[in-house]
Amino acid sequence: MNYKQQVLEANKWIVDKELIQLTWGNVSYFDRNEGKIFIKPSGVNLSEAKPDDISEITINGSLVSGKKPSVDTPTHLEIYNNFEQVNCVIHTHSKYCTIFAQSNTSIPCLGTTHADYFYDEIPCIKHTDLNHTLKNYEKNTGKNICEYYKVNKINPLFVGACLVRSHGVFCWGKDIKSTLERAFVAEILAEMAYKTLLLKPSVKFEKHILDKHFLRKHGDKKYYGQ
Repeated sequence: MNYKQQVLEANKWIVDKELIQLTWGNVSYFDRNEGKIFIKPSGVNLSEAKPDDISEITINGSLVSGKKPSVDTPTHLEIYNNFEQVNCVIHTHSKYCTIFAQSNTSIPCLGTTHADYFYDEIPCIKHTDLNHTLKNYEKNTGKNICEYYKVNKINPLFVGACLVRSHGVFCWGKDIKSTLERAFVAEILAEMAYKTLLLKPSVKFEKHILDKHFLRKHGDKKYYGQ
């Protein structure tokens, strides 16, 4: 299977869906069977990029083929190393997700649209401290994400996205297609939440409705779909 072609197309897709502007984002895929990770090269013009340009690296970050990988690669690697069922990671600076990130505010679950995809709020996680920013900044960003999920006992597939304070959004999933959808939906949910809170800052959403909508699609006894 040509993962370089798939990763290139996925990176173009998030541009087409206006989840990123210029080069503000990246998609990667981890072929766990072969131990290879494919990610967008750093700062490339995607309209001119070819499949062979896609960076192929090892789980330790060593370049195998293609161009120099994205500067966010160490963050992706931390997620892959800690979330064993995750095979795709997407990072964007989509507008409304970034507004929440810059406000240091999680995206709350305010309705069933959110509940169909995420089993709680999309959390906003602290940025790295000064020492970790000066040394191994991207790697420590990934460590912060994974540590937050571990400490708070969050299933990374049940809440497959997070914000990083003052930065942007990271999404992940089992495959490229579902992760692209998750990244697209996260931005829609952020816009919905932003505008809902403008209308009614005190709005609440019942936990039993959250449970019903999420678990009927993703729980052990799911019954949504064919």
